[in-house]
Amino acid sequence: MTRDRLFLLRQGFEDPALPGRHFFCWHCALIEGLLTSFPTLAQKLDVERIAWPKPRQDVIALVGEENQWLPLLVLADGTTSPHQTGSRQGRAFINDKDAILAALSERHGFPEPHP
Repeated sequence: MTRDRLFLLRQGFEDPALPGRHFFCWHCALIEGLLTSFPTLAQKLDVERIAWPKPRQDVIALVGEENQWLPLLVLADGTTSPHQTGSRQGRAFINDKDAILAALSERHGFPEPHP
């Protein structure tokens, strides 16, 4: 993998545990808003929007079954970040929204969130 890969949930999903309701992931929606606001910077990433139900095979293949919470930023091969929350088989990743936002600023030039 030569570029950072960002996994987000496809918005507008149902949770079988809560029938009859329709949901969005607000952490993913926050990051979607950032990508939309800065489309040129967003082109520096590979962004995948995946379905809500688990197992999330594309994520599992990269970082393991125990790390399939989204949003998730998987760093390009051979790179690390002070914001990373874990690694698997030498591949660093970030699965915390605030750390993802910090890494997007650090690695790709997105503006920082205002304190």
